[in-house]
Amino acid sequence: MQRKQNREYNCPCLDIAGQLNYTREGIPIEDCQTCHGTGFIPNKPNLILCSDLHLREDTPTCYIGDFQKEQWDSLDFIRELQKEYDCPVLCAGDMFHHWKPSPFLLSQTIEHLPDDFWVVYGQHDLPNHNLELSCKSGIFTLNRAGKLRILPQGHWGKNDAIHGNWTINGKNIYVWHITTYQNNLPWPGCTASSAKQLLKKYFNCDLFLTGDNHQPFIEEYEGRLLVNPGSMTRQDADQLNHRPRVYLWYAKTNTVEPVYLPIVPGNDVISREHIEVVKQRNERLDAFIAQLNFLGIEKPKGSEGGATFEENLKMFENTNQVRSTVMQIVYKAMEEV
Repeated sequence: MQRKQNREYNCPCLDIAGQLNYTREGIPIEDCQTCHGTGFIPNKPNLILCSDLHLREDTPTCYIGDFQKEQWDSLDFIRELQKEYDCPVLCAGDMFHHWKPSPFLLSQTIEHLPDDFWVVYGQHDLPNHNLELSCKSGIFTLNRAGKLRILPQGHWGKNDAIHGNWTINGKNIYVWHITTYQNNLPWPGCTASSAKQLLKKYFNCDLFLTGDNHQPFIEEYEGRLLVNPGSMTRQDADQLNHRPRVYLWYAKTNTVEPVYLPIVPGNDVISREHIEVVKQRNERLDAFIAQLNFLGIEKPKGSEGGATFEENLKMFENTNQVRSTVMQIVYKAMEEV
């Protein structure tokens, strides 16, 4: 994989004047084993950042092309990046679309997954969105098989990411599967913190890697970064113009560089014909909320109005302070709808 590098005459073999004829030892520069005669050392990234892979055996309803090919080609692309730069890959959760991948999907993942892969659990990775049941998940199985490593903090529904996951060259790195956004609210009534609010709150964090929001963005505040890579594939019709990507992170400058994944143009593979099917599903799920309202349970402020059922459910949970055990039953029931 050939990628353009920032050419800068920085090899320590050069003499004080930066001449490109001989090294300090008087050896012809073409014999230098570090720069191989070029006079520069490429700026090597320290991390590859990604999130929301949503690996799955089926095809999203909106996708009318060869989704499996695009999914595995994208993961292969990341794997080749990892080989090229020999650095860790950090994934901010929702590695799988469902917490219980089939043996076939696990086998495919093992075949295509990059080396030195680190991940936190997203809600899609957990049975009933419950971290205590993580031992039943596909991620746990891959970890036991030695194919990936699970970061100790930053999992869905937990606030322990505030302690940080990693330190490289004095830079503190937080990885967290948490809903956040830039500029406009992702849906009406959303109570999640914005990217800038997170950076202001966790001032010891130099690099914040987040997942859950499938829209990619970068927020910078006082020289510190929050990177939300977005989804690796296009899962919904509103991602017609989405350009899946990963980010290369450079510790020295605390900067990132996007690397776009090879995909087929959205107009050729994304369809909106399924919207009516999704609408009918949401209507069935919304009937559940209506029943709760009938029972006198408070309806969340800002609910509906363009939000999906899942988003309304999050607001409902926060508004009524529903016990986690009850919500686990609800999440389990949702998988069967």
